[in-house]
Amino acid sequence: MDLTRLAGNRALKRQLELESARRGLSHAYLLSGPPGSGKRTLAGLLSAALVCTGTAGDKPCFTCPGCRKAMAGIHPDVIRAGGEGSELTVAQIRALRSDAYIRPNEAPRKVYILEQAQSMNPSAQNAMLKLLEEGPPYAAFLLLADNAAALLPTVRSRCEVLTLSPVTQGEAEAWLAAQYPDRSEAERRSAAQRCEGLLGRAVDQLEGRESRDQQALDGALELIRRLAAGDELALLEHCVSLEKWDRDRFCALLDEGILLLRDALVCAAGALHETDPNRRAAAEQAASALPSRTLIRAVGVLEQLRTACGFYVGTGHLAGWLGAALSTL
Repeated sequence: MDLTRLAGNRALKRQLELESARRGLSHAYLLSGPPGSGKRTLAGLLSAALVCTGTAGDKPCFTCPGCRKAMAGIHPDVIRAGGEGSELTVAQIRALRSDAYIRPNEAPRKVYILEQAQSMNPSAQNAMLKLLEEGPPYAAFLLLADNAAALLPTVRSRCEVLTLSPVTQGEAEAWLAAQYPDRSEAERRSAAQRCEGLLGRAVDQLEGRESRDQQALDGALELIRRLAAGDELALLEHCVSLEKWDRDRFCALLDEGILLLRDALVCAAGALHETDPNRRAAAEQAASALPSRTLIRAVGVLEQLRTACGFYVGTGHLAGWLGAALSTL
């Protein structure tokens, strides 16, 4: 199986290559990883392989009509559901189930790509479970989720789970050099450093689509300043003020906070290259006020909360957890 267009993830690629050579592709995969980790890229490659009509060599062949249409996003037998900001409802899953029993238009398989699969409530997931168990043999399902644990165990058990991993900085720089040869080495290196191994973020930065939320950044800067100042009451007050934030913005604040804390660790080692004066000042303040072990524990707290954002947990509970955990470091 040709997965060269997916950066990094050697173990995952090897797993798929061995499985496809031995028994062909499965009817259901759960692609798990944070935004920007390559879930859509892998889903595109798997869907192309499933509708590929090439007769020789690896699949996808990228030359047959099926592959070309799938990679261009116009294949009639590759159906997408869900997406950014939209919840997959039980009505949508039932409609998808009805469609699945209509035979493919032109390919040997019919592929359904469900983005933001973790947005399905339990009723929708149970409807999805029935489809995974009883769907027609030509139907294949690719469930994309930021956090696989947000799905019911029964749904996970009916899928082969493919967990995408962040790439190394070296892999990121090599991939960006191949994809963006017209950009300067400094621009590519900066994008590779800031993306945390998630190439989707690096692409957004280089293409001017970086979706940084200024309110989330400001909130993270204030959080780190109050943590560094050692004023427990001020820190808790700030966390309480986050209770009414929506989940996406709160998650963006956690992402920014993790970056700032990591900058502080780099600063403590004397190697910080941050050019933004506000981010640099916050990192320097945290590095001078807090020992490295406290900074590492703080990163762990924010990463736990970022994972919890993928579950059905209210922002108020997450904000309370944040305040309680950081105040006891």
